[in-house]
Amino acid sequence: MSPQSFKRIPLIERYREFLPVTDRTPIISLSEGYTPLIKADRLASMLGGELTIYLKFEGMNPTGSFKDRGMTMAISKAVEAGSRATICASTGNTAASAAAYSARAGLVCAVILPRGAVAIGKVSQSLIHGAKVLAIDGNFDDALRITREISEAYPITLVNSLNPYRIEGQKTGAFEICDELGHAPTYHAIPVGNAGNITAYWAGYKAYYDAGKIETLPIMLGFQAAKSAPIVDGHPIENPETIATAIRIGNPASWKQAVAARDESGGIIDKVTDEEITDAQKLLASVEGIFCEPASAASVAGVIKKAKEGFFRGKCDIVCVLTGHGLKDPDRAIKIAPPIIELPADTKAVAKEMKLV
Repeated sequence: MSPQSFKRIPLIERYREFLPVTDRTPIISLSEGYTPLIKADRLASMLGGELTIYLKFEGMNPTGSFKDRGMTMAISKAVEAGSRATICASTGNTAASAAAYSARAGLVCAVILPRGAVAIGKVSQSLIHGAKVLAIDGNFDDALRITREISEAYPITLVNSLNPYRIEGQKTGAFEICDELGHAPTYHAIPVGNAGNITAYWAGYKAYYDAGKIETLPIMLGFQAAKSAPIVDGHPIENPETIATAIRIGNPASWKQAVAARDESGGIIDKVTDEEITDAQKLLASVEGIFCEPASAASVAGVIKKAKEGFFRGKCDIVCVLTGHGLKDPDRAIKIAPPIIELPADTKAVAKEMKLV
């Protein structure tokens, strides 16, 4: 088999016709995209009905989350514009991605994090890629406010989802799903934090529909954490709380766009509890062999909740986006997993614990 057969086309090149790039746009890539769409037969059978469930595991991107799809676009366009530095506010995944892609492009990167509210796996990524990490006494919304003010006052490129190129890149996830299935799913379930991703996926589906590549559009199902659900509750949450740190956001930047995606698709945005999120995370790991971070599991927790309510009728397929890898938050995984059993270095003791004797 030739080396050429293993070559993956950079995401921007793969979907160039749907992206705002020109011949002058340098492509800053880490071979993002091409993430697996995993059929979850055991999960579907547990929920009953005529459901076919797929898991779009975005944790298999280079820095372990869906953010890489948008960051390849944002950083490529920043370099094209002559930028020398980037900045972002983050609950962790955006920071990790911005740091990696900025390093790849030779740009200085600064990230602003809420102190003590970001999983250690994500902080370690930002640090190792050489970003200047600033932890503030405040929440994500405070960090985003400061980041916006700095980017407006100084020559530094904002790479949060307020940057339109982020949304452009993230919509490629919808393209991949349709390319693999051969059609759009009946339902698309996704966690909602800052709401850029539900906005991007809906934009992607619409672009494919307008181009005649799919004949129908999916119904969008967004899920927020119960105590961090400003869209569901109808007002900003001053002090959002959830174990799912990636969606611990009280005033989403893409609020209006997320509501538009919900309404245009005839879908819903609902909320799930931390207990439901944790149960879904453990279920995916034990039943389907997929280790995702807590926020990712919100999509599956929401589908489980709606299935119990009898929301899904007849034969339908559902794609749940798992936004990040479980190794992003190893401390949380250890807390909810069965404990390590300590034994003496004795064969009989091990065999007994394994109930072999």
